[in-house]
Amino acid sequence: MANKVKTLWYCTSCGNESPKWMGRCPACGEWNTMVEAPVEQSKSASKSGGRVPDSGRKPRRLSDIDLASEPRLELGVHELDRLLGGGVVPGSLILIGGEPGIGKSTLSLQIPLGCPSLSTLYVTGEESERQVRMRAARLSPGGIPDGCLIFCETQIEAVLQQARELKPDLMIVDSVQTMYTDTLDSTPGSVSQIKEVAALLLRYAKDSGVPVILIGHITKDGYIAGPKILEHIVDVVLQFEGENRGSYRILRSIKNRFGSTSELAVFEMTGAGLREVPNPSEMLIPMHDEGLSGTAISAMLDGTRPLLFEVQALVSSAAYGTAQRSATGFDVRRLNMLLAVLEKRAGFHLSAKDVFLNMAGGLKVSDPACDLAVIAAVLSSNFDYALPLDCCFAGEVGLSGEIRPVGQTDRRIGEAARLGFKKIFVSSYSALDTPAPPGIKVVKVADVPELVKALFK
Repeated sequence: MANKVKTLWYCTSCGNESPKWMGRCPACGEWNTMVEAPVEQSKSASKSGGRVPDSGRKPRRLSDIDLASEPRLELGVHELDRLLGGGVVPGSLILIGGEPGIGKSTLSLQIPLGCPSLSTLYVTGEESERQVRMRAARLSPGGIPDGCLIFCETQIEAVLQQARELKPDLMIVDSVQTMYTDTLDSTPGSVSQIKEVAALLLRYAKDSGVPVILIGHITKDGYIAGPKILEHIVDVVLQFEGENRGSYRILRSIKNRFGSTSELAVFEMTGAGLREVPNPSEMLIPMHDEGLSGTAISAMLDGTRPLLFEVQALVSSAAYGTAQRSATGFDVRRLNMLLAVLEKRAGFHLSAKDVFLNMAGGLKVSDPACDLAVIAAVLSSNFDYALPLDCCFAGEVGLSGEIRPVGQTDRRIGEAARLGFKKIFVSSYSALDTPAPPGIKVVKVADVPELVKALFK
């Protein structure tokens, strides 16, 4: 009788293993994500006599490791290099995720085209050589460097064999979900295949010192497809954000072992590929004439970069009896809290009115300093009174209606002054380390009623 193949159930969302099928994954709580896969039998220690193979490596003192011998590798895309902390660390594994058509493959191909000094192995499992060549001609009309090598293959063993023979400076894999290994019987993109492929690429990157960039698909919920262990294996996780119909893309650092995770880079999708936007505030400030109500400018800080963008609000009478609350790019629960503060602490009755909020430019805002601009935009729309375009806001609103200070207020004031703003509203408890630049007035407010008096007196 043939031996029965042992199987386990894997969660396609987080990679959790279970001996039997479950409707809901006990680890991540997702429904209908369990798939069956055979268990790969490993060589037992008894067959090798309990001996462990010698890899030839020896432990080293941490103080003896020279950091100067491994400088970072610049990719030629300045915003991407800044997001990575000054360039790519040799031997690192980088994962770039995003929705279909948002620009992942475009960015990955622009790297070897924009840096001809790098010898790059571009592995594609989704496109043919001719398709990649057509896109490269559009991205680089001036000519294609000889250092970019295209390899159309989905078997990871063949990819690694070519990489060891060619010894490139950089390897790009588009995408990791299309790769497979012959050692497993499951289909490409399954949990076991992604785990094994990622482990092989990680081993190659660490042994050879060649940085590897992986392109990853995402699920309908916006998470990177495959097991959660994929994000644990890699060194850096970058995520594309933005609407496919819009022209601007935001590349955000989700995980970075060699730099800050609170940074973002802004790109504009053009006919010639992704264009870097070194000053995002210029695209996020108002692009209309003065006289429109319901808009306010917020001075946000994302990582170390100050950003000024427009907050748009619309307040109208509830058409169907029940007031609606909708927010795009902003936490709707925090919007409800700010509306409750306005009603309780300032006496504005908005419970019978619809409130719609939008962050211009497709931003997803989490900085509490945007609270002040949200309240200003809501009040402006409620009174149908246009705020001056040369004033901006930076402050957190507490449940008692007080305006709380936010971090690095000086940098926000300096960015507002550089862009030509004449007035900025901050908390009266903010301690400024340096005097305000000439040409801008700092207005300190203690609570929401004081802000109302300063804006609508």
